[in-house]
Amino acid sequence: MSDRRDKITVGAKAPKLTLPDGMKNNVDLSNFSGKWVVLYFYPKDNTPGCTTEALDFTALKNDFDALNAVIIGVSPDSSESHCKFAEKHNLSIILLSDGEKKTIEKFGAWKEKKQYGKKYFGVARTTVLIDPSGKVAYIWENVRAEGHAREVMDHLKNLQLSQASRG
Repeated sequence: MSDRRDKITVGAKAPKLTLPDGMKNNVDLSNFSGKWVVLYFYPKDNTPGCTTEALDFTALKNDFDALNAVIIGVSPDSSESHCKFAEKHNLSIILLSDGEKKTIEKFGAWKEKKQYGKKYFGVARTTVLIDPSGKVAYIWENVRAEGHAREVMDHLKNLQLSQASRG
């Protein structure tokens, strides 16, 4: 696998996505047609940064609901891991499992990383905002977990305001 250079771009149709949730039910991106989708990719359940990000998105879930937006987290962890992670932290967001990392790669979140001088591939914290018509509205790469959920919500509000003033 290589660092993807043909990754998604703003304005393009979002790639198709069908992945299992914590209960092993397949969730398809097309199920959310007509809604904004906050699709965030994270490395691993129950790690400090990933837990912070999931808790922050959960804390703002009602605000995102009011903006006609659904929050979906994706990681390579199993459905069972997601289920335990959600229960342990009382998460109310959708978590999807991509054990094969195909969707993570399609969305440009599978990248070469470096730690202690060693190179390896892993999930780079990435968030993709998809508009109600299924097009990519914005992409955040190499996200810092703390405060990110609020940043995404503020950006979504501003996008909706600018669309309303044009519309």
